[in-house]
This record gives sequence, structure tokens and C-alpha cells, in this order.
Amino acid sequence: MKLNEALRRAQTLGLDLVEVAPTANPPVCKIIDFGKFRYDISKHTKDKKPASSRLKEIKFRVNIDEHDYLTKIRHGEEFLDRGNKVRVQLQFRGREMAHQEFGMQLVEKVRDDLSGMSQVEMDPKITGRNITMTLAPLPANRRKRKFTAAPQTSEESEKASAPAGT
Repeated sequence: MKLNEALRRAQTLGLDLVEVAPTANPPVCKIIDFGKFRYDISKHTKDKKPASSRLKEIKFRVNIDEHDYLTKIRHGEEFLDRGNKVRVQLQFRGREMAHQEFGMQLVEKVRDDLSGMSQVEMDPKITGRNITMTLAPLPANRRKRKFTAAPQTSEESEKASAPAGT
């Protein structure tokens, strides 16, 4: 349809002629209410904005095994890599309260292990039977992961699946 004809038709309907795809050949236009069109675009862009950084939590106990510790640290790295803040919480039970220094050592170890991905937002603080620390992610270009699960090569996976003693 010619431009003059489209403009005339839009005026008779009391609407506007809006160019919706200027890069197309020929450019694409619609006869719509321009105010409503702008409102729809603003709603669409508002929906696409990412949610503000969320707070994820990792809970530890004083006598955690090394494998469990590494699993939780990997989860923490993943949360930080996605841009979430991480709250590290260490919980004491029963007589563990008598040796709070072990808990502080563990929280310091967590802080050191996640130092490549985060910065301390709230220092470790003892509140009742818990030690709490909050970590905020570093900017994406400064993050360095230490504890990613190493992908197995095809030879390693074959050896793992082969029966022992053959």
C-alpha cells in the first residue's frame, strides 16, 4: 500500500500510522493508537529486566566432611556466578558451642575459597548458635572459579564404567 493511502486510511480511523519494522524491505507499518503502542513497548521492556540480586544461603556444620564441603562451595560459586548474593551460615549444636573457634576457622576457609568469586559484604558474626557471613559477587570480568566440576574425558569415563579386575 502506498504511503499517502495508508496515512489517509489512518486519519479516517482516527489512529496513527506507526513504523514497526524499519529495517525490513519494504519497511513495515501498522495503523494503531500510538499511545497504546508506546505503553505496550514499555511493559514489554519492563518484563525483560532481570530481577535484582537475590540472596541464596549455604548452611554448614562444624564437623563437615571434605566432600560435602566441596559440594557446598561449588553451589556457592554457582550462585555467585549467576549474580546472587550468598549467605554463609554455620550452625552449632549441643556441645559444639564450647569450641566456636572451629566454626570461625571454617567460615574463614569458606571466605578464602570463594574469594575469587566474591567480596565480603558482612563479616562473620556470631548470633546465638549461628555464625553468619554475607558474600556479594564480584563484577563478571573479575570472577575466577576454583571448584568447578572437571569434565571427564572419554577415556576416564570408559575406565570408570569398566568392571574392576579385567
